[in-house]
Amino acid sequence: MNATQLKGKWEQFTGDAKRQWGKLTDDDIAVVEGDADKLAGKIRERYGKDKEEAEREVKDWIDGL
Repeated sequence: MNATQLKGKWEQFTGDAKRQWGKLTDDDIAVVEGDADKLAGKIRERYGKDKEEAEREVKDWIDGL
């Protein structure tokens, strides 16, 4: 799966995202709207990770879907 496909199927994967990153709120999930960059940004906010680490986590998660 790629980032474009994620955006199109975001509603299906919101539960998976919340399980993967439990600190994300429902509002965070709504704001992300399937955008991988926004998801990485929210992970950075909630977990205090650097940009590269958050982007790598999102990429790995998307690749695993």
